[in-house]
Amino acid sequence: MDALELLVNRRSASRLAEPAPAGEMLENILRAGMRAPDHGTLQPWRFFIVEGEGRERFSQLLTRAATAAGQDEKGIDKARSAPFRAPLIIAVVAHCEAHPKVPRWEQLLSAGCAVMAMQMAAQAQGFNGIWRSGPLTDSPVVREALACREQDQIVGFLYLGTPQLKAATTVSIPDTSPFVRYF
Repeated sequence: MDALELLVNRRSASRLAEPAPAGEMLENILRAGMRAPDHGTLQPWRFFIVEGEGRERFSQLLTRAATAAGQDEKGIDKARSAPFRAPLIIAVVAHCEAHPKVPRWEQLLSAGCAVMAMQMAAQAQGFNGIWRSGPLTDSPVVREALACREQDQIVGFLYLGTPQLKAATTVSIPDTSPFVRYF
């Protein structure tokens, strides 16, 4: 798929099934994430792969986090089932360092760019996914499990797999004029 076509027709897929990217395809996805814009070459990201039996452990972790946050039974059930929405999840942590020229916000954006690059690499290889976040990204329980330090931030969970529903091959291109001004 042409890179420009991929970017302007990007869309998330929330219904994902086996197979998930594996082997060289997963390595391509991770390499794409590592190529995100990175001022100062800080590599301000850490990737946690959740697959196979790891999804059950992740389910238990999210259940504990939702319970600790005082969520109701519906919220706890949603957290418990979340890891089974896709066969592979990549949790992405912005691993931020104090730096005289690269502020924390820039490191957070870099980690976010890594997520998008990984989703695009998955789509270029015939897979798809959806970037999810929510209140559990700030959960002390989840942060501890993902080795977050005080200055780190979980930027999201990238769910990846094979789309169950065929998406349209193109999307409506929005009118850019309301969003663009020339200086």
